Amino acid sequence: MATTFPKLTSILLILISITLVTAKSDHFSKTLSPSSVKLRKQKLSHLHFYLHDKVSGQNATAVRVAQAAMTNQSPTFFGAVIMFDDALTMEPERSSKLVGRAQGMYGSASQTETGLAVVMNFAFMEGKYNGSTLSVMGRNAVFSTVREMPIIGGSGLFRFARGYVQAKTHTIDLKTGDAVVEYNVYVFHY
Repeated sequence: MATTFPKLTSILLILISITLVTAKSDHFSKTLSPSSVKLRKQKLSHLHFYLHDKVSGQNATAVRVAQAAMTNQSPTFFGAVIMFDDALTMEPERSSKLVGRAQGMYGSASQTETGLAVVMNFAFMEGKYNGSTLSVMGRNAVFSTVREMPIIGGSGLFRFARGYVQAKTHTIDLKTGDAVVEYNVYVFHY
């Protein structure tokens, strides 16, 4: 009898623990209907703006934050990592209306061509999208005429966003690296 009680106690504790763990796990996830989170009808929007990437001078909006030992010897600057906070404007002129900021980083990810791995958010500051963001992550082969990168999400009016962006260099100063890039954004959202 003396040895049975500890065994029963151990079994009882194990059963209680399993029950508690199982009971808690029911709250980890559940299926929701789109209407329960106030999602409306899905729509496709097209946005058009210009990104101003300024890597030179005192008021640079893109700065190198890391590099590999061999980066400066590489023809593609392989291994360089740049953090940026670039203006998004309605027209290619920097003085045109500011609609948001592109914030993120890009790294030189190719040893054979100027190919960047890009992670960025478009943070909108104007109109009905003020306070909303789109998240983009993809490959940007800088000297290709048009580059396409996926939209992987968003916030605010762009919750559950998906789509793609097309980037096209409008102007580039090969001496300084400063560039103006035209963006066409095609995004599904609610």
